[in-house]
Amino acid sequence: AAFVILPNTSATVAYAMEQIPVIGQLVKVVTFRDYEYESERLSADVEVPEIVLEEGATDSNTPENLEASLEEINAEIQDITDEIVAEFETYLETEEGYQDVTVTSEVLTTTEEYFTLKLICYQGTASGYQWNHYYTIDLSTGERLALGDLFVENADYITPISENIKEQMQAQMSADEMVYYWLNDEIDELNFKTITEETSFYINEKNNVVISFNQGEVAPMYIGDVEFEIPAEVLDDIRK
Repeated sequence: AAFVILPNTSATVAYAMEQIPVIGQLVKVVTFRDYEYESERLSADVEVPEIVLEEGATDSNTPENLEASLEEINAEIQDITDEIVAEFETYLETEEGYQDVTVTSEVLTTTEEYFTLKLICYQGTASGYQWNHYYTIDLSTGERLALGDLFVENADYITPISENIKEQMQAQMSADEMVYYWLNDEIDELNFKTITEETSFYINEKNNVVISFNQGEVAPMYIGDVEFEIPAEVLDDIRK
C-alpha cells in the first residue's frame, strides 16, 4: 500500500521532529518537512532540513546578518526539495516505471567559526544519480560564504587549488588502478582543468578547504561524488 506521512510546514511539528543534534551555540538543524511514499514500484523519503537559531542564542551573541543568511538558505533548500517532490508526484500520475527518491542532510562542520550543512539528493530510475548542495556560514559575521570569501581580496585561489587537485587525482590513480579521473583523457573536453568561483566547498574541522564534485563532474559515474582536501600550506599565503 502507498502512503504519505506528514508533508506539512508547521513550525510546531518541525521542532517536534527534531532529529539532528545541536551544532555549536548559535544554530541547530531541525526537520522542517518529512515526505514519504512507498509502493511496489515507487518510493520517496524526503527529509527537508531547516537551520534555526539555537534557543540560547541572544541578540548580543548573534551576528547581525545571521538570521538573513538562514532565511536565504532555508528558502533555497525548500525550493530544491519542493521541486523534487513535485517531479516525483508528477511521475506518480503516469503510474509507469520505477523511481526511488531520497533527500537527507548532514552537518559537515561544527567549529566555533564555521557551520556547513550538506543537502544530499538522490534520484533513481533505471540508474541512480546523487547530487549535493553545500551551505557554509561564517558564524562570526553571520554571512553565507562563497569560496572566494575565504581569501584575501584579488588573490588567485583558483590556480593553486586546481593544480593541487590535479596532483591528488594523479596520485590516487597511480596508487589504485580502479580509480580514474578525467585528467588525461583522449577526449579533451572531459578533462578537469580548473575549478570555478561556484565550485562546491566546505571547511573541515582542521580549518582546511575541501573541494567537492558531484557524480560525473570529474570522473565516471561509478566513482561517485569525490572530495579533495587542500593542504593548508597550499593556501596559507592567501587565506584570510
